[in-house]
Amino acid sequence: MTVIEQSYRGSTLKLLLLALGLFAVGTNAFVIAGLLPHIARELDASQASVSYTITLYALVVAVASPAVSIGLSRVPRWVLMASGSLLFAVGTVVAALSTSLAEFGVGRVIAALGGAALVPTATAVAATIVPAERRGRALAIVGAGFIVSVAVGSPLGTELGTLYGWRTPMWCLVVIGVLVTIAIVPLFRSVPHPTAVSLRQRLLPLADARVLATLGATLFITTGFNVVYIFSAEVTSAATGGSGALLAVLLAAYGVAGIVGNAFAGRMTDRFGSRSSATLAIGVQIVALLALAVLAWSFAASVVVFVVWGVVVSAMIIPVQHRLVSIEPAHAQQTMAWYSTAMYLGISIAPPLGNASLALGGPWLVPITGAVVSAIALTLFLLGFHEGGSSLRVAVSVGIPAVKRQKLRPEPARPD
Repeated sequence: MTVIEQSYRGSTLKLLLLALGLFAVGTNAFVIAGLLPHIARELDASQASVSYTITLYALVVAVASPAVSIGLSRVPRWVLMASGSLLFAVGTVVAALSTSLAEFGVGRVIAALGGAALVPTATAVAATIVPAERRGRALAIVGAGFIVSVAVGSPLGTELGTLYGWRTPMWCLVVIGVLVTIAIVPLFRSVPHPTAVSLRQRLLPLADARVLATLGATLFITTGFNVVYIFSAEVTSAATGGSGALLAVLLAAYGVAGIVGNAFAGRMTDRFGSRSSATLAIGVQIVALLALAVLAWSFAASVVVFVVWGVVVSAMIIPVQHRLVSIEPAHAQQTMAWYSTAMYLGISIAPPLGNASLALGGPWLVPITGAVVSAIALTLFLLGFHEGGSSLRVAVSVGIPAVKRQKLRPEPARPD
């Protein structure tokens, strides 16, 4: 075996470990949707109250991620990742041992702080431990952790929670967190320290109206998806009869379809451009959610809708990310950091919006709300391509706030 082959194998092992960490963090976020009734019953709380711990979790990650990136930029990457994984495990232990909603919420906050340190750092490290020509594949391997968490982690956790109690999947996540923490130390101690990025550079993408519009679309895309996914137990209760096993089937169908959608989304974006690809995917999500509002009484129809929905949700993510990177490639790293923040803010909005929909109209109104929010996302996404107006550019510099108006540069129709 050559030195290069050994290096690639070593890099692959590291990437798979990071993917496992992201799988645990993603499962911890998504599995709550399927376990809401069980957690609420055992903690003597309402499902609405438990759902707000998802808001709390997402808000902590949204705020802490950029704070960690800026405030702890001089801390070695392996220390950040190991500390994040350990915090995640500790927080999940607290949640698994909780006997009240307050204790459960504290555990979720601790786990969220760990995720805020682990996820963005792992994503950045993935791009630095392989040659430049393999960075896309490296990011795909690590990002697959989140995809598999939806396809496998969430439905499997729901099934385990139904059979053996909601604490069981929590303890499984604790084990993964501990293993990842132990493995990070020897595997990543040699990872080079990244070049420092100034606060001005981090804020620069927010001075572009096109970026702001696309980030707004990201926020509402995430809200539109999660407002239905989080409350899928109630939305599909007529079809599943309250069965956790049948709900797990729906979530599994959604997740497997998501893997298929993710496999084709990149090729579709490269061939047709981000505008056409995202517009089609968001449009299909709107139709799928409206169909779910009408057909949620039928389990067979719900399976079909969840499959279609799973395909297009994955197909929305890549063209939106592609659009953000293509606006100003030189600032792609900073722009994608704000993408993560927008995504978690979208998750945080979903529970109160879903609870309001349930209170006002019942389960059928939840997917309609998701469809309306998705329509707002589509509008914002298309506004981000507006070339006839002007973009508000803000000079992000210390002590010298300056504002000027600058024409948007014409862009080719296909590449973005």
